[in-house]
Amino acid sequence: MRTFPGPMPTVTQPARVAVIGCGHVGLVVAAGLATLGHDVVGVDRSEHLVDELGRGETRIQERGLPELMRDGLESRRLRFTTSYERAVLDAEFIFLAVDTPQTLAGAADLRNIRAATNSIAATLNGAWPVIVIKSTSPIGTGETIEGILSEALSDRQRLPRIVSNPEFLRQGRAVDDFFNPDRIVVGSRSEADALAVAGLYEGLGGEMIVTDLRTAEMIKYVANSFLATRVSFINEVARLCEAIGVEVDQVVSGIAVDPRIGSHFFQAGIGYGGSCLPKDVAALRYIGETFGVATPFLSAVQEVNRIQRTSAVRRLRARLGTLESKVIGVWGLTFKGGTEDTRESPAMDVVALLQNEGATVRAYDPAVVGDPTLVPERLRSMLWSTPLAAATGADALAILTDWAEFRDAPLEPVREAMRGNVLFDGRNMVSRLDAESMGFAYLGVGRTATLLRRRVGDR
Repeated sequence: MRTFPGPMPTVTQPARVAVIGCGHVGLVVAAGLATLGHDVVGVDRSEHLVDELGRGETRIQERGLPELMRDGLESRRLRFTTSYERAVLDAEFIFLAVDTPQTLAGAADLRNIRAATNSIAATLNGAWPVIVIKSTSPIGTGETIEGILSEALSDRQRLPRIVSNPEFLRQGRAVDDFFNPDRIVVGSRSEADALAVAGLYEGLGGEMIVTDLRTAEMIKYVANSFLATRVSFINEVARLCEAIGVEVDQVVSGIAVDPRIGSHFFQAGIGYGGSCLPKDVAALRYIGETFGVATPFLSAVQEVNRIQRTSAVRRLRARLGTLESKVIGVWGLTFKGGTEDTRESPAMDVVALLQNEGATVRAYDPAVVGDPTLVPERLRSMLWSTPLAAATGADALAILTDWAEFRDAPLEPVREAMRGNVLFDGRNMVSRLDAESMGFAYLGVGRTATLLRRRVGDR
C-alpha cells in the first residue's frame, strides 16, 4: 500500500469535475482528484474562503493537504469559485460535499444539500452530468436529489444520473486515506454511472463495491455507528476495570490478538466526538424511528459516550474533594489530535462541566492557540500559549485530547509548576509509572489507582 507522499497514479481519462462545498471532505476530494489528473473546480458560497483557497491557504489541518493544493493551483487543474455557473456548466461529474449537521431530533439536516441541488438544477441548462453524493446523508437522499432535479429539468423522460459515493476519510489522515482507500463504494440505479465514478479513482487500489443507492448510503452509516460502538464498548469495560482493579490496557492486549476482534478503535478514553460519529449514530437511530424499527443498541452507545464525559469530572471531583474554586489545567480541546476540529469534542464538554462546577480552567491546544476562533469567544480568555503555562498553578492537570506532543511532554517541570499533584489522563497517553515517579497522583481511564494496585499485589 502506498504511503503519502510518494509517486501518485494518474488517470488515463481526465474528467471535468465540480466539487460543491470546500470543507474537510470537499477540499481533500477536490485536491486529491486534481492530483490524479482531473480538471477540478471547488465551489463554496463563502467569498472569503474561496479567496483563501485560491491563494493556497487553508485552516484545515491535514498532513499533505497544503502541498496538494499548491500543486493543483500551479498546474491549473484546481480552481475555486463562488459561481455555480462557472463550475457546473461544463462539468461531467458534480460532487456534493456540503455539511449535513444534526437537527435537534437527531436527523441529518438536508437543507444544504437541497439548496446545492436547486442551484445545480438552475445552472445545468440541458447538460446531464453525474451527480455524486459525497456528503454523509440519510438513506433515501439520492432519491430526494433525483426528485428535485427531475422537477427542475426539462427532459422528464430521462432520470437524473445520481451516484452515492460515501467518504471514509479520517480527520487528520484524510489525504492518506484518499490515496490509500481500503474500499471505494459507489451506488446507483445505473451500473454504468457507478463505474464511471469508480473510474475517477483509477489506480488507487482498494476494494471496489458497486451497489444500489440506498445500500451505499447505509454502508456509511453502519460503518461509523459500528466504530462508535467499539469506542463505547471499551469505555464501558474501562469503567468496570476501574471498579474491580483490572488494567484495561492488559485486557485490550489480551483480546486484540483475536483476529475477529483486533485493536482498532479500542482505546479507552473520554469518548468519541467530531463531526461524524455522533451525528451518524443519531441519524441512524432517527432513520430507525422513521421506519418503526427500535434501535436500543445505538441508544446505549450514545449513553455510554455521554457518561464518559461526566465520569471524567466525577473522578476529578472525588480526588480533589470539590471543584469549586479549583484550578484545572487542560491539555487538548479538539476532538482528537491532528485536527483543528472542535465540533462535538469530548474535551470541550468536559471543560464546560468543570466550569459549571466552579472550576477555573487553564487550557492549551496546539490548533486552538494558532486560531482562537475555533472556540467560542467566551472561552478564549482561558487559553494559554504552552502546555507548561496551562499547567502552572493548577490543582489538577487533565489530558483530554491525544496530541502527540502530550505523550512526549517532560513531566518534571509540569509537576513543579503545579500547585496540586493530580493528573487525569483522559487518553491514557502517559506512563503511570513515569507520572508517579514525578510525584503525580495518577488517574487513567480503565487504569487502576496506585493504592488499589499495590493492595492486589500484596495479597
